[in-house]
Amino acid sequence: MMTPRKTRKLPLYLSLVLALILTQALMLVAHAQEAETPDPCGPMGTEAVAESLGADFDLASLDAKIGFLYVGPVDDFGYNYAANQGKLCMEALFPNAEFLVAENVPENAEAERVMEQMIRSGATIIFPTSFGHLDPAIRVGQRFPDVTFFHLGGPQTTENVGTFFGEIWQMEYASGVAAGLMTETNKLGFIVAFPIPQVLLNINAFHLGAQSVNPDVTTTVIFTSNWCDPGTQAEAANTLIEQEIDVITQHEDCPKPIIEAADRNAVWSVGYHADASTVAPETWITGARWVWGPSMAALAIEAFEGTYEPKIQRLGIADGVVDLSVFGPNVPDEVIEQVEAVKEAIIADELFPFEGPIYDQAGNVVIEEGVRPDTLTLESMNYLVDGVVGTIPN
Repeated sequence: MMTPRKTRKLPLYLSLVLALILTQALMLVAHAQEAETPDPCGPMGTEAVAESLGADFDLASLDAKIGFLYVGPVDDFGYNYAANQGKLCMEALFPNAEFLVAENVPENAEAERVMEQMIRSGATIIFPTSFGHLDPAIRVGQRFPDVTFFHLGGPQTTENVGTFFGEIWQMEYASGVAAGLMTETNKLGFIVAFPIPQVLLNINAFHLGAQSVNPDVTTTVIFTSNWCDPGTQAEAANTLIEQEIDVITQHEDCPKPIIEAADRNAVWSVGYHADASTVAPETWITGARWVWGPSMAALAIEAFEGTYEPKIQRLGIADGVVDLSVFGPNVPDEVIEQVEAVKEAIIADELFPFEGPIYDQAGNVVIEEGVRPDTLTLESMNYLVDGVVGTIPN
């Protein structure tokens, strides 16, 4: 009579042991993933940013409700992911603040409705993060003058709507240097959504960087007319690959489909917005990325204290707002060294990527010799430079 009872207990015992082993394994995986997760406050690190901001302000005293609008999902490995990293940095810095988040908010009246709902829920600070969220923010701001809006990249301000952005074209230039050194066909590809000035600026910066180390290089551009359409993006990547293009980059909100399509065809990828090296590490070179957190936190403090005056603010690599992503494991050391040297030269103001003479596709001088245009002039760019293949759509 004892055998059946022992037989029944044995599977239960084994299942408990296996469950314990599985739990420990999952904990180890979780710890490993946590260790690999980048600090949302960027290379400086959350602790150092907290010490810097906390020297003059009690971070725990900021108990406001802060709203964030994203035009797409925050797991897109691109624009929305990068903006959300800024929000995560602020969550770590302001333990008593409350964050209201809305993903996939279109650039129309729906954005107004979302912001008004956030305000009715108590938000006094709002970050409308997409380019097309500016006009809705201005309209809502007129109805709610006591709310402060911080828009990413807009070219205008009002009494309670300010804009800030990073000179990421600096790191687009450095990324172009990497692409120009890595290509074997001398053919680069650039997939973009819309021909807004900041997009054209990035295309031109990337090509000028590549051209500076490889005079024979060309950059072919495809416009998709959509910030995040995986099917269209993959099709654009395949079209470029069919033309023997062996390095592809992009200015889209969700770059993952492009990086994956390139990887399937053993084509190099250069990223944009965020570090997406984990998507296809073997074919990843580097990329230009945002580090929004510290600047967003500093702006929130100004708004909370009532000292913020709306302005058009532009920050660069020296300010820590933009940086290079990690280099892939198959990028030679000599390429890394050369690209890092370019980055340091830009920081030291020894190199200005758009110092003239600069020529457009038709051979016209668009920036005179020796001239260094200011950022707002560059952000009004309406042309493609010599060596870029493609036509700006109407």
